[in-house]
Amino acid sequence: MDETNRLALPFILPGQAQKELFHNEALQILDTIVQPVVKGGPANDPPSDPALGATYIVGPSPTGAWADHPGAVAAWSDGGWRFVEPFEGMEVSTSSGLKMRYASGQWDTGQVLASAVLIGGQKVVGSRAPAIPDPTAGTTVDQQARGSIVQILNALRLHGLISAT
Repeated sequence: MDETNRLALPFILPGQAQKELFHNEALQILDTIVQPVVKGGPANDPPSDPALGATYIVGPSPTGAWADHPGAVAAWSDGGWRFVEPFEGMEVSTSSGLKMRYASGQWDTGQVLASAVLIGGQKVVGSRAPAIPDPTAGTTVDQQARGSIVQILNALRLHGLISAT
């Protein structure tokens, strides 16, 4: 085995000449995927004049220098394009702040997977509660309307969107 299982970082092997090349390549890969922020994507065409360190998500039908790397994370370096094949669950941020996550062979943009959202230690969004039935009958504000309003308020409290007290 000459590379790590998950990130494909090259190992330095005993007796290997020019070990610094393999070490530097591993550093380039790490620089691409640790806390990655991509300029955009997925895009099929590489930019014509990328800045050093600029990182992109390659589209499903890439052209030019990206042609053999659909779905990859592409980073421009002084040695040209470097590609990292995504792995299940890999996440990147976009320069606009959205999250992208690689799942089931594709990049999903702007989706957040969570069981709850906490702000300041307080749950503000949780699991979906059952539906509240529509009120029926009555032509004026009555007990049924009040009951429906209470259910709405309880749902908002349950989700932490309003205080319980």
